[in-house]
Amino acid sequence: MSIVAAENVTKRYRRGRETVTAVDAASFEVVAGQITGLVGPSGSGKTTLLDIVVGGTEPDNGRVTGLPDEPMWAELAIVPQAIGLLPELTIRENIDLPRRLGIPAPVDTDQVMTDLGIAALVDRAPDEVSLGEQQRAAIARALVASPRLLVADEPTSHQDEANVQRVVTALHDTTQTGSGVLVATHDPRVIERCDRILWMRDGVVNLH
Repeated sequence: MSIVAAENVTKRYRRGRETVTAVDAASFEVVAGQITGLVGPSGSGKTTLLDIVVGGTEPDNGRVTGLPDEPMWAELAIVPQAIGLLPELTIRENIDLPRRLGIPAPVDTDQVMTDLGIAALVDRAPDEVSLGEQQRAAIARALVASPRLLVADEPTSHQDEANVQRVVTALHDTTQTGSGVLVATHDPRVIERCDRILWMRDGVVNLH
């Protein structure tokens, strides 16, 4: 079942006198129960396309369908490259943010923290843990609400081998409950665990 679909999505930017096509007539869908990998080198347009999918950027042409105009956390959870933990909250409080906002969060916080190897960090502030641990906390925060669609931008960029496997296993596990995952990556350890691959280069998306 399709969760979200992009239809001929195009996005251009002005750079001085030059017009840059960041996304060029991209069409694809993200399906429930699967990890869809958006794969390509840096600068290929992956982050721009993710931002269009989640509603942060309006395309110049085309459309994205399947999500409400203002999706709740149970519909859409995002793991950006910037990680985005709140510095005034502990690691556990950050992960429990959906619950703190009154959003249903059926996934057990303790279990997801254990699965991601951050169970010992419950009372630490974000600036007291490594970037890799912060990134896994951001992933845990996205997972607790069991969203219909989870969108992650390079979620293993700060992870060593063991923790890459933890992250990919956690993403795979959430698809077993019916979630769809769209992950931008150029990490071969993630690519090999994806169910579908979208290859992106110079703004163009090709299905594989």
